[in-house]
Amino acid sequence: MKTSRKMIASAAAILMLFQCGCKHEQVVHSQNEQIEITLSWWGNDTRTEYTLEAVQLFQEAHPNIKVKCSYSEWSGYEARSRIRMVSETESDVMQINVGWLDEYSPDGTGYYDLSNVTDIIDLSNFPEDVLKYGTRNGVLNAVPIAMNTQTVYINKTIFDKYGLDIPKTWDDYFEAAKVLSKDGIYPIAGVSKSVMLMSIAYTEQLTGKTFLDEEGNIAFGEDELKIMIEFYVKMANEKVIPKIEDFTKTGIENGTYAGTVAWVSDAMNYYSKLLKRDNEIVVADYPAFEDSASGEGWYEKPATLYAMSKNTEHPREAALLMDFLLNDRENALLQGVEKGIPISKSARKYLDDAGQLNGLQYEASELMDSNDNIKEMSPLLENTNLINAYNDACNLVLYGKADADEAAAELYAICVSKFSVK
Repeated sequence: MKTSRKMIASAAAILMLFQCGCKHEQVVHSQNEQIEITLSWWGNDTRTEYTLEAVQLFQEAHPNIKVKCSYSEWSGYEARSRIRMVSETESDVMQINVGWLDEYSPDGTGYYDLSNVTDIIDLSNFPEDVLKYGTRNGVLNAVPIAMNTQTVYINKTIFDKYGLDIPKTWDDYFEAAKVLSKDGIYPIAGVSKSVMLMSIAYTEQLTGKTFLDEEGNIAFGEDELKIMIEFYVKMANEKVIPKIEDFTKTGIENGTYAGTVAWVSDAMNYYSKLLKRDNEIVVADYPAFEDSASGEGWYEKPATLYAMSKNTEHPREAALLMDFLLNDRENALLQGVEKGIPISKSARKYLDDAGQLNGLQYEASELMDSNDNIKEMSPLLENTNLINAYNDACNLVLYGKADADEAAAELYAICVSKFSVK
């Protein structure tokens, strides 16, 4: 077969481009070649709208690349992603949860090795101690978009109405409940994961032990698990929090909950309506005992990350899209702080220059960044089976089916059988 001059010229152009070492290279193909890559993410309608707009801008800048998008709310996305990862039909570029790295790529081979495209993705925007979250077995599989931790949001308008100060200690929440519960208001509320993590923080501060040891094994024994269980039961019985199964977003919006423990990234999802109604929402410090440092027992993790498929047929085009989503000015201004305060130095500067680094979510992120006591979160702390087991143990005591010793023994047995225990 003869090789056409056009093909030779095109190949030469590509070779010259790759040799230039430019960070934001344009991948060149023949004029008739159209490359299609796929992108997937989860989120609400707001996230979908700005991401689709950003993709359109990317395609205009790279007319030879077409991006096919797939998206949904979290539960549907998680279920589909599990099927796609198992069947190796995942998107070329995908938003992932940090826990998926341990599940699908414990040895670093489950996602694309991003070290192969560092001439395209500008990783100088990201500190090494942040990139480690996306690294498995020495292989960079994913880049964190923003960081996240459980944060306490307080409706100061409600607290002011009852003459209450913003809580700082665990006791402050119980004292507030004595006042607020008379009108059916809870000082704080949260979903099951948030409540378990809050109980872990309480127990770590009280005992001086950490839930996990340095090897990632569960270090809590029956005594510490009993404290966690009794703490939840006490909070529920004394109306500090509603029962986990009763939590609703509506309770935040109608003032039934005067506070919420939730992720940094949940700030506007939970409080945008109240802020529009002139409620003053503030970020409270991480609860602690009088003699404990704020932030002890609390954990942080990437809010979300971007990864590339190990099976992608177009790694350089996928890398161009990933760099755009992480570092580009147009995408940064569209995304704002909806995914959290961006880690990328470039993206953060674009937002700062545009006056977009402000508001509730930014305040929560700043509090997290300024606290040196918050530790790196293990994916085990978000394990659904562990969370459900803790909830079940709490309910055994709450509904009189077992005492705290029995429930703790049962929970510990589950931990031994299903998880690593020291």
